[in-house]
Amino acid sequence: MKNIKVLGPGRKRCQATEDMVKAEAARLGVDVAVEKVMDYAAIAGYGIVSTPGIVIDGKVVHAGCLPKAEDLAKWLAA
Repeated sequence: MKNIKVLGPGRKRCQATEDMVKAEAARLGVDVAVEKVMDYAAIAGYGIVSTPGIVIDGKVVHAGCLPKAEDLAKWLAA
């Protein structure tokens, strides 16, 4: 199971990112646990200054805009 954190204050782009992660994981058949991180101090702890951000298994893989589906597929398959 991949542990995924979606970092952001919960605005539309953050929710869209969470939805995209879940949809791509389902499409690929990858088992994921998705957690929203909305606390600014926790987000800053990952070195993220622009949201939404994505952390997979403790590693920051994306920040600052909506991810591309092909990038999500690559990150989830790794």
